[in-house]
Amino acid sequence: MCNVSIRSWASRLMRCLSLGLACFIGTSVIASRLAHADDWGCQVILCLANPGGPEQYAECVPPIEKLWRALRHGDAFPTCDFGAGGSRRTSASDTFASASYCRGDLLYWGGPEQSELLCGARGAINIEIDGELYTRVWWDAAGEDRTITEFYGGGSTEAPYDPTQSARLLMERMQREEGGEHDEAGGR
Repeated sequence: MCNVSIRSWASRLMRCLSLGLACFIGTSVIASRLAHADDWGCQVILCLANPGGPEQYAECVPPIEKLWRALRHGDAFPTCDFGAGGSRRTSASDTFASASYCRGDLLYWGGPEQSELLCGARGAINIEIDGELYTRVWWDAAGEDRTITEFYGGGSTEAPYDPTQSARLLMERMQREEGGEHDEAGGR
């Protein structure tokens, strides 16, 4: 009788251990997939915040190339959960580039009869750290797989500008040039 109860107990223990192990493995796989998805968003933000450009370092190339593919297909921008101790004032936002949101040197005349003002980038990603613009990355600039990184963080001498004003400033400059007025540098 003692042997039967030990075998029964051992059998139940093995079943419980097997079930527990299966649950542990299942939750580990799910948790690692969730963590991996979140890791990608955090990697993207870190790489985009690099003043030297998002693909300056080899470790950034795979996550950033994945980002470009995702954005070209219309997928949402990835997120990053900074955790309980994370910064709530750190963010990334992707904005569609157009004549109304563009870098001045990327504006050009196109469309029918070259009469439409267009932007030579697909989008701009603004990275804010501590609530301040840190970098802005223009992606697919000049119709290529090219990026332009503007750095405004600590040590930068560049002042952030408002890309919503670039078209207005271009039109004003063109009107001055057509009217024969001289610009501040003394040129036309």
